[in-house]
Amino acid sequence: MIHVIVGKELRALFVSPLAWFLLALMQVALTWVFLGRLDAYLHVQPQLQQIANPPGFTEIIVTPVFAMAALILLMIVPLLTMRLLAEERKNRTLILLMSAPISISEIVIGKFLGLMLFIAGVIIFIVILSITLSMAGTLDSGLLISNVSGLFLVTCCFVALGLYISSLTMQPAIAALGTLGILLCFWVLDMLESDQGSWIHYFSLLKHFKQFNSGLLDSFSIAYLVLFTLFFIVLTIRHLDGDRLHR
Repeated sequence: MIHVIVGKELRALFVSPLAWFLLALMQVALTWVFLGRLDAYLHVQPQLQQIANPPGFTEIIVTPVFAMAALILLMIVPLLTMRLLAEERKNRTLILLMSAPISISEIVIGKFLGLMLFIAGVIIFIVILSITLSMAGTLDSGLLISNVSGLFLVTCCFVALGLYISSLTMQPAIAALGTLGILLCFWVLDMLESDQGSWIHYFSLLKHFKQFNSGLLDSFSIAYLVLFTLFFIVLTIRHLDGDRLHR
């Protein structure tokens, strides 16, 4: 039954003007960053040729685009997750959904996967932009794979957190502001924390993403991002289970 929920969420997203607007905004912003980095690379290319082991266009062009994509998604995901459960609760359709012959786990996972499939379009778009560079040189496929993996995992964290916050309220605006506020706290921690040995460093989502952005597939970062996602998905399931028991 998960596929039914996934299909329902995708249909709701593709008929939503807000979702299309945010998708178009992300594409335009990322294309602008991509072309800007490409122009900068072309300007410094003569100087790079004089260096023994110069950085390639993957490091100069592709990695900044993925870094910008992570920041854009941090700000846009709350606007997409706010309607997942809060709007259902506000419209009183969540009661009907929870009374259907489908488990809470399937509802939550289906909504999570539906939004992730929608956001996957953004990641695929960046990959296509990156592949176009291979016509002019050799693309660092390992660095590209690392960035794709990191962006996917950190976006899963954003969506899982947003889904949980959306389950706590019946006001989509409050869900969006709550999710954005928490994610901005993670961003502030990332900007303020300079001591790599500090314990705060291990809880920063963007710090872990930077490992992938620099081409490092760190097992601790992978485990943290996966566990972060699972933690909030489980919290959402338990919260909705509690709601069902009290009805």
